[in-house]
Amino acid sequence: MVTRLGCSGMLRAPETWEKPVIPRIAGSPLSLSTCRSGTTSLAAAQRWNVRNYDLDFLKKFSLVIGILAAITVILIVFASHLQDTLPREPDPVAVKRTEARIAPAGAVYAGTTGAAAQAAAVAAAAAAAASQVAYGGTLDGSVIYSNLCTGCHTSGAGGAPTLTAAGMGARMGQGKELLYKHAIEGFQGSAGVMPAKGGNPGLTDEQVKATVDWMLANLK
Repeated sequence: MVTRLGCSGMLRAPETWEKPVIPRIAGSPLSLSTCRSGTTSLAAAQRWNVRNYDLDFLKKFSLVIGILAAITVILIVFASHLQDTLPREPDPVAVKRTEARIAPAGAVYAGTTGAAAQAAAVAAAAAAAASQVAYGGTLDGSVIYSNLCTGCHTSGAGGAPTLTAAGMGARMGQGKELLYKHAIEGFQGSAGVMPAKGGNPGLTDEQVKATVDWMLANLK
């Protein structure tokens, strides 16, 4: 009794060795070359399976990368849209300009509280106006003369009359009102020019008149 062991050609009997019997497959003897060919085909099939596995992996990996890229683009577009919907911080300069443009031109005062508020507003306005008036709004003619007029009327520069009988004293006959007018509005004389308010527009008319009075009272 002979047991066939396939392509090895080694046939083993239970008790004795007999002549090897070449097994047949589909009516043809199975030679050594046939066995080698079968081994080669098996290796090629294994390589083909590995190659198909790699291709399948690459396809799935590429699909995942494509999905992630699409999600990234969607998130970027959504973030940009969300940024546009958020209120922007206003420009401080533009805000101040708008507030100044829409600020009320006046105020309404009513009752006792309103009267007190109005008095405070008037006092504040007066203080602001006083700060704009020359020399603090003083009516002391000597202060104004010493700070503004002495440069010309002491030396007689530019034909300015000095504090003498021949200077300011000779002009007293024209009357104070005319002297006030020339001092406030300015005067073009034959010898020189008297600028309006002595060249200081911050002086009030009362300050100019007080200065003229002091000059006439202090002739030498």
